[in-house]
Amino acid sequence: MSSYKRNAYIYSTIVAMGGFVFGLDAALISGTVDFISQEFGLNEIQLGMVVGAPAAGVLLALFFAGFACDILGRKRTLQIIATLYVVSAVGSTLAPDYISLLSFRFLGGLAFTSISLASMYIGEIAPPALRGKMVTMIQINIVIGLSGAYFINYLILQWGASDAAWVADFGFDKHTWRWMLGSEIIPAIIWLGLLFMVPRSPTWLFFKGREEDAKKTLLKLMPVDKIEAHMEEMKESIDDSEGRSILAQFKGIFRKEYRVIFIVAITLAIAQQTSGINAILFYAPTVFEQIGLGKNAAFMQAIWTGLTGLIFTVFGLLLVDRLGRRPMILGGMLWIVISLGIAFYGFNTATYTLTKDAISEITEIENPERLNNMIDVEYGSDIELKRALIESIGKEEAREHSSLLIQKSAKINAILILIGILSFIAAFHFSVGPVMWVLFSEIFPTSIRGIAIPFFTLITSTTSWLIQTFFPTQLSSFGISNTLLFYAVTVFIGMVVLSKYLVETKGLSIEEIQQKLQKK
Repeated sequence: MSSYKRNAYIYSTIVAMGGFVFGLDAALISGTVDFISQEFGLNEIQLGMVVGAPAAGVLLALFFAGFACDILGRKRTLQIIATLYVVSAVGSTLAPDYISLLSFRFLGGLAFTSISLASMYIGEIAPPALRGKMVTMIQINIVIGLSGAYFINYLILQWGASDAAWVADFGFDKHTWRWMLGSEIIPAIIWLGLLFMVPRSPTWLFFKGREEDAKKTLLKLMPVDKIEAHMEEMKESIDDSEGRSILAQFKGIFRKEYRVIFIVAITLAIAQQTSGINAILFYAPTVFEQIGLGKNAAFMQAIWTGLTGLIFTVFGLLLVDRLGRRPMILGGMLWIVISLGIAFYGFNTATYTLTKDAISEITEIENPERLNNMIDVEYGSDIELKRALIESIGKEEAREHSSLLIQKSAKINAILILIGILSFIAAFHFSVGPVMWVLFSEIFPTSIRGIAIPFFTLITSTTSWLIQTFFPTQLSSFGISNTLLFYAVTVFIGMVVLSKYLVETKGLSIEEIQQKLQKK
């Protein structure tokens, strides 16, 4: 491997580590849901607010991300983001009450722009032939972080249930959820330190009129005889803008010649998140408990979710520059629709019946005879069962023990549902998950990319926040089957739109991609 490619890989790997920290931050909360609900007495909306707080934080941050990365530079902005991750992790771990936890989770959301800014930076330093692989490294790091989070949660859960003396000494039994959230602190500090090793983006340096500095950075990334041509391409791209102000760049997003770019970007931004990926990932144990698995088994299945995502992200990384962006996006979306349809069918055909023997075995609920009116009554959905539980033992106890009672009463094709969910996870991480960020790093011209990428990340983050925040409410109001059906329908609509407007971009320079999109 040439020194140019090696440098590009090193810098891209360091920056892509932001995806790992993001994955940890995003998924660690999944293991804490029951613990924080009980400790702080949260209802469905409050729980959704805590889980979705980072997605709300990123909505605010994205208004300033474009300004920051244009004024301070991509590198400095990423360093600020890494600092926010550290502060958020420490604060969330030590939070004494619901409001404090919500606030520090929100602060962590300000750092979630690491994904869009990392893709921007890598897209600007990567050789065109390797850009797909290098940008997809972000998604690799995300799913490694997700997998790591699920494993850490399961490990801490097992430690907390252990009788070993050291468990009590370290507080794993009493502060289980705090140890889960605290596991993010060290990786965030390491990433912050490594970011001091990467150079400033040559595109940003050129954009700021620092051509000599841009050349010095490019010398680390490409042969000398290609630098002038690359500098000329950047000059032409910048000269094509209406101005360099933030407002001018924002207006540029809506210019007529960028209409196809706008349609592709906004469709991807919405469809990626209305697939329900973050509902499944951030509430993974809760989702698996709906199948009738116990808490330990649900945590274990969450680990399989992370590993599935990791394996298929690697496949996507290996194939994105071979198969191309268009077939991976459209094929992946069809795969997602089919997978969610399988899971929907499995849940929709389930029934729930509590027997006398099942109730007699329950020791976790005080006065379980309160459930006697439900004996041998068949409920056609999880919603019907939960409503009956609320009438029998009250809302708080029903919410606390719903996992146990579903486990005792469910007649469900758990294998079919597991196949559907894991297939969905595989499809997302093979296609829409990583390839959207590849496209975002490619389709926007230099003149507006500093605003365009954060803007469309704002769209996807808003959608993500809505999905995360209202998932517990959807679960209690509409049931798991109808929720999954909603996700499948929205992805299908996005697939239809993209089949008309999405063009192939593999192997093309950013400038060549602009010409192809404008012709369409």
